Amino acid sequence: MIVTSISLSNIAHEKLSSPNAALLLASQTLNGTAKLVWCNWLEHDEHWQDKIKLDRLAKHYKFNVNEAKFIAAEHLDASNDEQQLLLTSAAQIQHYMQGLRDNFDLPIDTSLGTDFQQQVWQALREIGYGETISYATLAQRVNNPKGFRAVANANGKNPFSVIVPCHRVIASDGKLGGYTGGLDKKEYLLALEGVTCKP
Repeated sequence: MIVTSISLSNIAHEKLSSPNAALLLASQTLNGTAKLVWCNWLEHDEHWQDKIKLDRLAKHYKFNVNEAKFIAAEHLDASNDEQQLLLTSAAQIQHYMQGLRDNFDLPIDTSLGTDFQQQVWQALREIGYGETISYATLAQRVNNPKGFRAVANANGKNPFSVIVPCHRVIASDGKLGGYTGGLDKKEYLLALEGVTCKP
C-alpha cells in the first residue's frame, strides 16, 4: 500500500481560500489493478499513521501493516501503477478544488464497507455537482425510508471524502448537518460548488 497526502492550502481558487488541511490518499493493487482505497482529511497537526485505519485496511486487503509506505506527493513515481494512480487522483482533486472539474474518474475499491454502506456510497456518487439532498432523501434513495440515522452513520464511515461526495448531504432544515472532516471543510466544498447552507 502506498500512501500520500496533498495539501489543500497550496491549491489556489480564484474566489475561495482552501482549508488549512490536506487529503490523505492510499492506493493498493487488487487483482493486478491499482485502486484507490482511502481518501480522507488530514489536519496539519495529525500524523498520517494516526489518521488512516491501517490495521483495518491491512486485515481487509491482506498486507503487512509495516509494508505500508508513505511517499510525499512530489516524490511519487509515475512508472509505478499505485503511485501513478495517486498522482492522477491528486491532479483530479486539484482541478476540482480550482473549480476546473465537477466529477472524478478514478478506480476506487469500496469493499471495505458493508453491503449497506456500499449502497449508500454508490447513492452518494449519484448526487450531482452543486446539488444537495437531505439524509431522509438519501435514505429513500437506498430503499430504507426510515433509516436516515443508518444513512448518516454510513456517510460518516465513507473512506473517500470529496471523491464520494458525502458533503452534498445536508439536514432537512437546510443546515449543514454533520461531516467527519469538520464542518469548515463541508462548508468550503459546498461553497466551491456554489451552494450556501443555512447557518
